[in-house]
Amino acid sequence: MEEMVPNKEFLVEMANTVMPFGKFKGKLLIELPEPYLVWFRQQGFPPGKLGDQLSQMYEIKLNGLEKLIWPLVKKKG
Repeated sequence: MEEMVPNKEFLVEMANTVMPFGKFKGKLLIELPEPYLVWFRQQGFPPGKLGDQLSQMYEIKLNGLEKLIWPLVKKKG
């Protein structure tokens, strides 16, 4: 299985993606709590781009790398 290595554009887009459904609808993916991402990991990530983004966010949070993503979040307004 080939491991996905995200590029800068993917990371910037992921940092600014809003969760479109569920308990944390409207939150940025970086704001999702780790236990929620662990739950997705156990249940299966949704298909497509959102699933890829959630999977990467899981790995980022698992490895304590959130501080690398926060600077990519665009300020509102």
